[in-house]
Amino acid sequence: MKSQIQTLITQAVTTLQQNGDLPQALNLNIQIERTRDKTHGDFACNIALMLSKQAKCKPRDLAEKIVAALPASEVVTKVDIAGPGFINFFINKGETRAVIGKIFENGKAFGHSTVGRGKRVQVEFVSANPTGPLHVGHGRGAAYGATVADLLAAAGFEVHREYYVNDAGRQMNILAASTWLRYLEGCGEAITFPLPRYNKHMVKRYVIPPRW
Repeated sequence: MKSQIQTLITQAVTTLQQNGDLPQALNLNIQIERTRDKTHGDFACNIALMLSKQAKCKPRDLAEKIVAALPASEVVTKVDIAGPGFINFFINKGETRAVIGKIFENGKAFGHSTVGRGKRVQVEFVSANPTGPLHVGHGRGAAYGATVADLLAAAGFEVHREYYVNDAGRQMNILAASTWLRYLEGCGEAITFPLPRYNKHMVKRYVIPPRW
């Protein structure tokens, strides 16, 4: 819906430029926001305030020109000017519900695009450490990482998911040695532990108790 309003405003600005009411060289940055008060419409735009200096025109006067130049649209039922020059848009409620039909029609393909076609991206996430206790942050990281990767894939990107487990390197070597030595200790052997090492509470979940 925001993109449709942006298109309408862009067309209105282009019309004003063609009519000589706005300069040809404009730094156009259209920002559409949800209104906090529903009596002010569904969406609001501050484009008149943003362009007033470039147009050498009062914001509210410029807002009136922009509203007058807006093309007709089935999406917008009403346009108001509020305060110093905010443009408020009231949306056709039938249009907001039309997307439901598209969701059922497209099924799992709804919302997919080709924006990222031909582009590759790597998403690194989780980094769960086997040498320490898992916590809720690891679960949150897994959910966020997987979701971001899925969104990028739905947008057409070729996604490589890098799920870090930290299962290699010096830490794991120390854990493996500590686990083996703790196992031997559990079997009754007298073990002298080198440093660095992991204590019993860190390796007890990896040690298989002897059954003989």
